[in-house]
Amino acid sequence: MKNLNSIILEGNCVREPNVTITAKGTAICTFSIASHRTYKIGETFEQEVSFFDIEAWGKLAECVSHQCKKGRGVRVVGRLKQNRWEDADGKKNSKIRIVAEHIEFKPEAKPLETATTVNATPPSMPKQEEIAVF
Repeated sequence: MKNLNSIILEGNCVREPNVTITAKGTAICTFSIASHRTYKIGETFEQEVSFFDIEAWGKLAECVSHQCKKGRGVRVVGRLKQNRWEDADGKKNSKIRIVAEHIEFKPEAKPLETATTVNATPPSMPKQEEIAVF
């Protein structure tokens, strides 16, 4: 039986992406997203926020570095990767990160119109090809 390691997350970018280049010239882009979950306890709605570290490689990393801005909505399809290391004191550490294989960005929010243009016709929804999909 084959193992399955696949994840889909939606959330908002919480910081600007960081791009590094490997010794062989491959781009690596790291960023983080926040994903919200709302649930009900009695008559009260509670919200739980989880933060996830994402890394993208190669051409995908380059695209993310141009598209990803703090606050922008994003959908990430990828796999989980566990990094393990031992620090100088001999303590073993590990961290789980998401390695992106496909990323979609929600359209950027446009600034609110001024009061003088309130009666203007609202803009139409963007066509699918106008949304950056990688």
